[in-house]
Amino acid sequence: MAVWKQLILGLVVLVIGAALWIGFVPGSRDLLARWGVDLPAFAAVQPASSPSQSAGSGGGNGGGGGRGGGGRGGPTTVVTAPVTRATINDRLSAIGTGNAIRSVTVLPFVPGRLVEILVSSGDRIAAGDVIARLDAQAEEIAVARANISLENAQAALERATALLNSRTVTAVTQTDAQLVVQNAELELQQAQLALERRSIVAPIAGIVGILPVELGDYVTSQTEIATLDDRSEILVDFWVAERLVNSVQVGAAVEAGLVARPDMVFTGTVSALDSRIDEASRTMRVQARIANPDDYLRAGMSFQVRMNFPGETYPAVDPLAVQWSTEGAFVWQVREAKAARVPVRIIQRNTDAVLVDADLPENGVVVTEGLQALRDGAAVQIAGNPQGQPVATTQAPGEGS
Repeated sequence: MAVWKQLILGLVVLVIGAALWIGFVPGSRDLLARWGVDLPAFAAVQPASSPSQSAGSGGGNGGGGGRGGGGRGGPTTVVTAPVTRATINDRLSAIGTGNAIRSVTVLPFVPGRLVEILVSSGDRIAAGDVIARLDAQAEEIAVARANISLENAQAALERATALLNSRTVTAVTQTDAQLVVQNAELELQQAQLALERRSIVAPIAGIVGILPVELGDYVTSQTEIATLDDRSEILVDFWVAERLVNSVQVGAAVEAGLVARPDMVFTGTVSALDSRIDEASRTMRVQARIANPDDYLRAGMSFQVRMNFPGETYPAVDPLAVQWSTEGAFVWQVREAKAARVPVRIIQRNTDAVLVDADLPENGVVVTEGLQALRDGAAVQIAGNPQGQPVATTQAPGEGS
């Protein structure tokens, strides 16, 4: 192909691409205006199906009377929505594991053979109740021997005291007799303690788990006799992301739903916060306490934990009002019956509104329809506002009343 034909073909492609860019890319007209290009000169290359051009090219609707009318035919008709204020929804959702508020594994103090088991799995017992007993014949004999020794020592002390009064013995003899009595009392206490430790008692009130031992087993001080769980309350352990650490406080409300039963939701409060953040996961351990008066919850259950935090308040606009250009997001605000382009930073997207960080006063209005034909400073007419009536406008920031 000849060089001149290639140049003509390239020029045609460039013109068509420019026309499509002007017609369909939001913000292209503003960009051309900043470059000093007269926008009406490009009106003829807009696609015929563009609502802004079909309404502004005259015809049955009259000059500028329809939606999207150009600046030459009169103000552009637009649809607007009010600017409101909304609070950002900061929410925590995490999986937690339940634990009994107190849980104990009972071990015997001394080794021996089990001769009596007084509880069964599922029993609810009080603190101090006897769970099992070990063989204790030797300890019983030791207690009896200690009692005899104490009685003899007390009798010797009485004789020494009587002889001291008759000046038959010295005070040293009486003192020695008193020391023998005191040693006998200590030996008796030691023998009684050894006998008591042959009984395995519950250190806390709770519910007995499955017993891993049988009657007649020989156990040591490392043998597990029983597990006790106090399930009057359940502690749920979960992990909070680093960005929410300062939002979680002791006493804050918590909702915890059972993963196995999503229809069952329980309420509780945060009871403890860890003192540091885990370096590997960048999360912090948190404990929540949930009442369990019906004893429905068990240790080891998994919970879906939810917490809501009050966030900052931002302007909220209709999702249709947010437009994008090469410079980022923006909205068209109506000020004194003219369109004003306001840059925005998206904070949060919701189904009915978008929270933005922008200079948008509350009760102002932003354009939601008729956006393609707008440019900064163009006159606008809000749809539904009668001709000749003043348009509900917003004062520019910083202006006096």
